[in-house]
Amino acid sequence: MDRQKAFLNDHRRHRRFIRFFQILIAIAFFGLWEVTTRVHVLDAFIFSSPSRILTTFSEMARDGTIFYHIGITLFETLLSFIIVLILGTAISVLLWWNRKAAVISEPYLIVLNSLPKTALAPILIVWLGNNMKTIIVCAVSLAIFSTIINLYTSFTEMDADKLLLIRTLGGGKKEILSKVILPGSIPTLISNMKVNIGLCLVGVIIGEFLAANAGIGYLIIYGSQVFKLSWVIMSIVLLCIIAMGLYALIGAIEKLYRKQL
Repeated sequence: MDRQKAFLNDHRRHRRFIRFFQILIAIAFFGLWEVTTRVHVLDAFIFSSPSRILTTFSEMARDGTIFYHIGITLFETLLSFIIVLILGTAISVLLWWNRKAAVISEPYLIVLNSLPKTALAPILIVWLGNNMKTIIVCAVSLAIFSTIINLYTSFTEMDADKLLLIRTLGGGKKEILSKVILPGSIPTLISNMKVNIGLCLVGVIIGEFLAANAGIGYLIIYGSQVFKLSWVIMSIVLLCIIAMGLYALIGAIEKLYRKQL
């Protein structure tokens, strides 16, 4: 018991140590950034500064403009993420169910996964128009193919002994899928979710660069065009915060899953 307490205390100290230096690095970075702009080592007009970013954010927060743009980007990201999660899982199950279809579609999935999705964005605008549908499709296309490949690979590499046990007890494909394949692939699914939430955010921003009149990506493009670089830098900082928050959300889901094991 004493050893367990000592181990837990050491683990907590280690986490506090790591967290302290993570916060310290962030404070040092923003502090150095502010100082260098004030003493004119960096041009505040080009590089902005933490104080300018806070001023810009507070001005846009008063009329709710910034929250509107953040809300649009978050909605598009979460909707894309949910579509990727549902569609990717469903297609992976269908490919596992029909191995011939999996073998036939494998080279196409690999090619589509390797294709730079930014090349598709102009075509999507022509096909779908300059609207939210284009942004959603752009984000989904960025994550869907890798999800299908990873999940299908996980399905096919499931423990052969467990599959044999189900068959020995008279179970068929439905039982194998529901009792072994899907439950056993949850860690892979969560791992994919961690990657996909970031990919969906990237896809949404790419889409907003090209086909939006609202959102964080739109603010970046508009700010650069009218030389409001504080808008651009503020939007980038907000994207970092959003990315961290979304990743933390998936991490919380993972912790909840592990507690139930």
